[in-house]
Amino acid sequence: MVPELSVIIVNYNGLKYLKDCFDSLYAKLEGIAFEIIVVDNDSYDSSCTYIKENYPDIVLLETGKNLGFGKGNNEGVKHAKGQYLLLINNDTILQDNLFPVLETVKQDRTIGVAGIKMLNGEAEYLPSVGKFPNPSSLFRMKNMFNMGVAFKTGNFSKEQYEVDWLTGSLMFIPKKVYTQVGGFDEDYFMYVEDVDLCKKIAEAGYKRVFLPRYSYIHFVGHDKSKNHLLTKGSYLYVNKHTKGLYKSICLLALGINTVVKKIKAL
Repeated sequence: MVPELSVIIVNYNGLKYLKDCFDSLYAKLEGIAFEIIVVDNDSYDSSCTYIKENYPDIVLLETGKNLGFGKGNNEGVKHAKGQYLLLINNDTILQDNLFPVLETVKQDRTIGVAGIKMLNGEAEYLPSVGKFPNPSSLFRMKNMFNMGVAFKTGNFSKEQYEVDWLTGSLMFIPKKVYTQVGGFDEDYFMYVEDVDLCKKIAEAGYKRVFLPRYSYIHFVGHDKSKNHLLTKGSYLYVNKHTKGLYKSICLLALGINTVVKKIKAL
């Protein structure tokens, strides 16, 4: 049977998460013809051996080097047979059956990407959508998540919300849309590539929607040693998507943010 949905997972030393992630996919994608494609970015923790021995149906692509998040996903999509894509991190556990989410994307052709509610390892709500970068959010990154009370508290009253961008830890995307916009920009190694992808989807005229009735656990973690990647990604975004005086203001705000971070690090 040809899969309708291709699940793409980029893995780098995620062995400890794989069983829970895979098992939740098999349990919560019931009713969907799907395939799982794992792109392994040269892990050294026996991830590949584990997959081969325990999940022979999973398509495993061993890159031999660390391609980064965006390029890894692009590589996986090249091998995808489904008309729809589920891009999902390895450190996730689905909490709800996602058949209705796929049906929503299938029935509304104006949707370019859809996401669901993200929870942390203690099953507590975490913001996972935001506004496109602007001087305020570039000056203080937390401002990017200022989407109103519902998005701050996690108490949602509607079944669907239109947003600017959704986190790359879980994205439903029609493959034709992904292909149309060129997938992830491979200039980004890690961080901000999901915001960039959503910006391209927006520019192509598609909606980005958030469906809070459905959720997943994401053992998300960001350590300060990776701040330089976030900063680099933000500079890339500003240089690609802004112009003129507005670009200068954005770069100034980001520059101040960078200096403040360096001072705090000292």
